[in-house]
Amino acid sequence: MEDFYFDTSIWLDFFEKRGEHGEAALALITKIIRGGLKIAYSDMTIKEFRNLGYTSEEINTIFSVVKPDNIKRIHINREQKEEARKLALQRDIPKGDALHAVLARDNFVQLISRDGHFQKLKDITSVKKPEEII
Repeated sequence: MEDFYFDTSIWLDFFEKRGEHGEAALALITKIIRGGLKIAYSDMTIKEFRNLGYTSEEINTIFSVVKPDNIKRIHINREQKEEARKLALQRDIPKGDALHAVLARDNFVQLISRDGHFQKLKDITSVKKPEEII
């Protein structure tokens, strides 16, 4: 099994306890921890949380559910930002989603999301919903 990269909405499904989606996110997080795997996040994830009004303390609380050995921060480089910008324009999708897809591909992690925009990025990386993994 591989490591994972959660779209921001999956973190929020968990943190905000969004019904079945929240339960699926929690079940996947639990499975990842038990399997000794990692969940990756990036500065883009943090930026999206901040844009939604989350404080640094709340963001740390969200990530703290995952043990330090099971979480890793992915860094973004200039080339990835530029590729994401071009993809977003070409495919009429949010730049953040394009960047998440590029980061997942470049870091060999499975992208987890419910967002339909990622269907336009299937050639960049595969995307799965939490329940497809648990």
